[in-house]
This record gives sequence, structure tokens and C-alpha cells, in this order.
Amino acid sequence: MTASKRPIHIQFVCHGNICRSTMAEFVFKDLVNKAQLNKNFIIDSTATSREEIGNDTHPGTKTKLRALNIPFTPRKARQITKDDYNSADYIIIMDENNRRNLERLLGPDTDHKIHKMLSFIGEIRDVKDPWYTGNFDETYDDIAPSCKALLKHLILKYSL
Repeated sequence: MTASKRPIHIQFVCHGNICRSTMAEFVFKDLVNKAQLNKNFIIDSTATSREEIGNDTHPGTKTKLRALNIPFTPRKARQITKDDYNSADYIIIMDENNRRNLERLLGPDTDHKIHKMLSFIGEIRDVKDPWYTGNFDETYDDIAPSCKALLKHLILKYSL
């Protein structure tokens, strides 16, 4: 647990909440589970748009996770809210459009919670979007090392 005795809330965000943010959510949950740190985290994902509200994870994301034996559960895409912003410790975005849309939806990031996914591996580019590329392998190759680096960062920061 953190010093405050409450779990660290990590929220992954992408445009529709069916491809990238869900992949990151389940990859990160798997890493946390393997590290036996589940009690230290709340992990979820949301969208900046309303386009996919209610839809489950994209079949391409499920196929990639299945191939890697990364567990996932049925879910429904949902749009981020101000309550999500307030409860999250880290909001991990996939691209700069997500940042602009979050600011439009929620106002400025005055609490400095928003971080770009690839920043945890020292990159400034966007996570490749399989909605447009159809390549879920490339997306995973962006997300997996970033999730590992994020977990390492949090373990050090919170002495987990």
C-alpha cells in the first residue's frame, strides 16, 4: 500500500476505449498481478469520445492478449468523467489528441496527472493506433515496455 494506505489509481485513456487503453489496462493488470501488487492498485481505462460507449474490447486486442496469455474480462467502453480525473493518481494517454480532448472535456490538468504512455520509456511519439493501422502487434510493442517502465517507476516512487 502507499503511505496514505489507499491504492494507486491508474487510468489508461484513448479515443474509443476499445483498443489501446484496454490493451494497456489488461497488460498492466497482468504485470501487477505477477508482481503480487494487486492490493496496491486500482487499474481501469476510459475514452475521450462517446463513439464506442458500451462496446467491449476490440476483437484484435483480445486476439493479441490471448496469444500472449494475458487475461482480460468483458467490459464496456465508457467516457472519462471529472470524477475519474479526481480519483485517478495517474491518467495515461496514448496520444496528443487524447490530451487535447481531455482538456476540452475536463479542463486543464491542474493536478499534473496526465502522462503520455511512451514517456515512461523516454519517447515523445504517440502509441500506434490499431484502429487505423490494423496492426495490434505494433500497438502491443509500444504498450508492453511502457507498462513495465510505469510499474518500475511506481514501485520506486511508492516503495512497493
